[in-house]
Amino acid sequence: MASRYWAVSLPVHNSASQLWNQIQERISKHSFDTPLYRFNIPNLRVGTLDSLLSLSDDLAKSNNFVEGVTHKIRRQIEELERVSGVDSGGLTVDGVPVDSYLTRFVWDEAKYPTMSPLKEIVDGIHSQVAKIEDDLKVRVSEYNNIRSQLNAINRKQTGSLAVRDLSNLVKPEDIITSENLTTLLAIVSKYSQKDWLSSYETLTNYVVPRSSKKLYEDNEYALYTVTLFSRVADNFRTSAREKGFQIRDFEYSQETHENRKQELDKLVQDQERLKASLLQWCFTSYGEVFSSWMHFCAVRLFAESILRYGLPPSFLACVLAPSVKSEKKVRSILETLNDSTNSAYWKIEDDVGTGMVGLAGDSDAHPYVSFTINLA
Repeated sequence: MASRYWAVSLPVHNSASQLWNQIQERISKHSFDTPLYRFNIPNLRVGTLDSLLSLSDDLAKSNNFVEGVTHKIRRQIEELERVSGVDSGGLTVDGVPVDSYLTRFVWDEAKYPTMSPLKEIVDGIHSQVAKIEDDLKVRVSEYNNIRSQLNAINRKQTGSLAVRDLSNLVKPEDIITSENLTTLLAIVSKYSQKDWLSSYETLTNYVVPRSSKKLYEDNEYALYTVTLFSRVADNFRTSAREKGFQIRDFEYSQETHENRKQELDKLVQDQERLKASLLQWCFTSYGEVFSSWMHFCAVRLFAESILRYGLPPSFLACVLAPSVKSEKKVRSILETLNDSTNSAYWKIEDDVGTGMVGLAGDSDAHPYVSFTINLA
């Protein structure tokens, strides 16, 4: 599907159907690869000229907000699918692909009564989308909080032996604890293991000979046990530190180990539950926001057409998806069909860089109403 469309309106001087036939014929003849669709806008309530002018000032700003929330939800869906390794298919509005929803747009009279003032419709859309954005922030924050907790635990379990949690590396049989004996855990540089094995028995008195056993090794360090009399443990720590060996404080507890495992399992389950819930919510909310955005675009096209062409409303609205190489040709076709005596005034002159700014803040000006809808 195309990811970028032009929403365009042209003034109708005689017949809308005749103008539509002309557009189809010329686009087909001179830019056959440009998809072209009729954009059906109902007869909305015009109100006063002052209200239209006031509304026009806010349209571009509000459009940026609604469009921004739409893309924010879409990016969240893409991120969730990426970490899950799944692809749920294209985005939809009530089961209809978003590009089809745009190109076959039908106004929702039940949700947005056409007799409502335009400002009321726009404000309603803005409020609805703002509520969804707030809900998104809360849900994403909750999900990211669980992810952060899991990442912190994973760093402790997979990081360097100098800092990582040792409870899943040490078994009960590795530790000797009695009235007189204790077992210490030493972190030894990978390249100092021979030095450790040849010296640990002499770092202090009352070290049990040949008691050191390697439990684990990573890219930097090795984890060793050493058993000695409890009363010399502090002396051993001091001597080991002077030799460059780190003694980790560790007290094995089966209950603590089980509690940590249960905590980790619960966090993993919570993350999967929140991820699935957030993804489902994003799909539903994307459809709602996208539908609101398209209704907003319809209001914007209607309001700008009235301000540009006057009353009573007599214009033809359509959406096109020209390729980059066809843009200039399509613009030329639309300008010709516009049949405006002011075309030369509106046309941007590249050599001098002048031209009027379009209504509602369009960055480039044309003698007809036009703005871009970016789906991605």
